[in-house]
Amino acid sequence: MAGHASQQLDSASLWGGKISPFSTSYGKLMMWFFLVSDALTFGGLLVAYGFTRHNAQDAWPIGEETFNSLPFLGHGYPLLYVALMTFILIVSSVTMVLAVEAGHRMDKKGVIKWMIATIIGGFFFLGSQAWEWSHFIHGSEFGKIELADGSQAIVSGHFGEIESFTVVEAGKHHKKGEVIKEDLMHTYQHAVEQGHIHEGKIHLHDGSVAAINQKEATHVEKLIIKKDGGEYKIGDVIEGEKAGQIYASVINGGVEDKVVYGANLKNNEYGPSQYGQFFFFITGFHGFHVFSGVVINILILLGVLRGTYHKRGHYEMVEKTGLYWHFVDLVWVFVFTFFYLV
Repeated sequence: MAGHASQQLDSASLWGGKISPFSTSYGKLMMWFFLVSDALTFGGLLVAYGFTRHNAQDAWPIGEETFNSLPFLGHGYPLLYVALMTFILIVSSVTMVLAVEAGHRMDKKGVIKWMIATIIGGFFFLGSQAWEWSHFIHGSEFGKIELADGSQAIVSGHFGEIESFTVVEAGKHHKKGEVIKEDLMHTYQHAVEQGHIHEGKIHLHDGSVAAINQKEATHVEKLIIKKDGGEYKIGDVIEGEKAGQIYASVINGGVEDKVVYGANLKNNEYGPSQYGQFFFFITGFHGFHVFSGVVINILILLGVLRGTYHKRGHYEMVEKTGLYWHFVDLVWVFVFTFFYLV
């Protein structure tokens, strides 16, 4: 740490100008000013999110229902991956503390070791957030359905994995008897959105018709109403055999735009459109901060490797970037709490 930052100054020097009254360097003081202003920005976003959610309380999605997947393992793991992301980010904050502490001891090797660990944690979080965004955009296998009375419902249950399509009527590109095993879910969902599934058969873009082969039958447990209609209201739950019959009638009804998969800035299967908008903006804004922090950490690490800060006699730059990294981690704790848990 810079020697001037730890000097004991008399009152005349402290308040006489030209010297920081807080006995800290100009760089760290400006970093704190930036962090306070940035905290107000995130605070405003979270307050707006809370206000919007309060006005649509019953229709708002539940975190453990929306984020319940793990890479390569599928669904059924509520918030587990988000919790893992959060844990890794918090651990990276600990490694940043250790890097700063090593800098206080002028331990160059220690600074390098712990900063590399911090950067790895940042990359893991960014990669995980990219996967989560992809999953959020593409949505679940069921989607959100529109019922006959105009109400909309999300679907809970087990979707039988699609094994293949067997062509039963030839088209331009597919011959009768051909077995299709590529891009199955995307093709299926696109056909559902376009109303191209009838009596368990999918009508493909080339005019061919194929039977849908699943490893096991799809089982619908319940429908949760997320938009009012003539018969059903927000919060109503349809369970059992009736739920399965309604879902099957919508999927096989041959009507376009009765099912919404995934999310964008206009529509989403999880709830009101504002939910998707806030998700993309708040988590994206935070993700940009994490990306910026990783880039800054890499640049500072290069300076450490060149011995720049060791020659100066202090590692204050490591401490300043550490302040930013701790802020990014702290903000995520609030985002995780208000967006995923509450």
